[in-house]
Amino acid sequence: MATPGYNMAALSHSRSFPPNQMPQMRHFPPAGFPRPGPNRGMGMGYGGMRPGMSPMDQSRKRPIPHDNRNRQQRHDRNAESHKPQRKKKKIADKVLPQKVRDLVPESQAYMDLLAFERKLDSTIMRKRLDIQEALKRPMKQKRKLRVFISHTFYPGKPDAEEDEGNIPSWELRVEGRLLDDPNAPKYDVKTKRKFSSFFKSLVIELDKDLYGPDNHLVEWHRTSTTTETDGFQVKRPGNENVKCTLLLLLDHQPPQYKLDSRLARLLGVHTQTRPVIINALWQYIKTHKLQDTNEREFINNDRYFQQIFECHRMKFSEIPQRLHPLLHPPDPIVINHVITIEGGTDQRRTACYDIDVEVDDTLKEQMKSFLLSTTSQQEIAALDNKIHETVETINQLKNQREFMLCFARDPQEFINEWLMSQSKDLKIMTDVAGNPEEERRADFFFQPWAQEAVSRYFYGKVQQRRAELEQALGIRNT
Repeated sequence: MATPGYNMAALSHSRSFPPNQMPQMRHFPPAGFPRPGPNRGMGMGYGGMRPGMSPMDQSRKRPIPHDNRNRQQRHDRNAESHKPQRKKKKIADKVLPQKVRDLVPESQAYMDLLAFERKLDSTIMRKRLDIQEALKRPMKQKRKLRVFISHTFYPGKPDAEEDEGNIPSWELRVEGRLLDDPNAPKYDVKTKRKFSSFFKSLVIELDKDLYGPDNHLVEWHRTSTTTETDGFQVKRPGNENVKCTLLLLLDHQPPQYKLDSRLARLLGVHTQTRPVIINALWQYIKTHKLQDTNEREFINNDRYFQQIFECHRMKFSEIPQRLHPLLHPPDPIVINHVITIEGGTDQRRTACYDIDVEVDDTLKEQMKSFLLSTTSQQEIAALDNKIHETVETINQLKNQREFMLCFARDPQEFINEWLMSQSKDLKIMTDVAGNPEEERRADFFFQPWAQEAVSRYFYGKVQQRRAELEQALGIRNT
């Protein structure tokens, strides 16, 4: 165990020291022995300089070996990492001391506000977590999409040039827009969606007898490169009434599936998302107690499940695989429309249909903006800093007040205690150990431990000088 105040690194080289010059070691000095060093009454310290010695010229210094340079770089990095960091502010730093509260009874209102702030912070944090969890789930609301189906008939003009208006024709337009929601909040920011963004595909089937098997279908299907549009337009020649059928397949997000008719009647679910279907299936299993009591991972199918899944028993892990063939694409919306040519020419006739669609809840955008907003947090942080600075100033003023009160009560006793306290602090700051009064007298250094201390000191100096010489010789040899 190393004794404070001694260079124990020198003891590691004791094997190379000649036996006849090995210092005699009897016991360790008492705790009050001063450490060797500058102005400690023991001559020159380890890193000190003898009287009259001038500082070494910078040009005469020996170069630092590579290993020592690396060691110095590591030391610098460690010193950099151990620099005093900025004090982290805590909630406790905003609490007023009890003495201040006793002196100023009105400060209790501040403490009440502080307690309320803690409750408010915990509530806000809990709500933020709730919002983050809610954003992970789809948030949809039902809205009305009004679809406008209009057609216009253009009769042929006999005096027109060939291929330019001399053939009668008609034009069909399919357009739509979301109706305004009367229950929408005032902060709702209306972002206009293109009509085609609500659909996965749109098919217009014309009269097959009039346009033949190869020209009676008009199709639009969404792809990864599809450009959204506000409507669709179809133009064909003809001067007769045309029956057409519109098939609109909604683009559900997340995807929805149509259940097999038998399973739909059993679960009471027709078209829904996969999680909702699986949850309805689990509710049916729990209600009818189909889970095996001994082997909980198995389901004992009743007669309805046996007909649907075609097995008497199945595992929970097999449900997604067995459910897949029973899920079908949802049915499209079918609209029958007749393109008429009676009642005048160049007149646009429109029919309206309302369709229920699901859109993202407007509250979702507000929740996202609330989580991403940093303006309020920066303002709160600035106010917190002001509070910390004010409380710190109050604490300083409290200490000054106590200082002055103690001095006013008994100046002589206060000064004596203050001087004693400063003396202790000075000893700690200057790293002084022992009793300076005893060390001033010569008898202190004639005690039995002095001889061993001097031997250790000179032994350490010899070893230090020897290491320097070995280092110098090693550099010259290389």
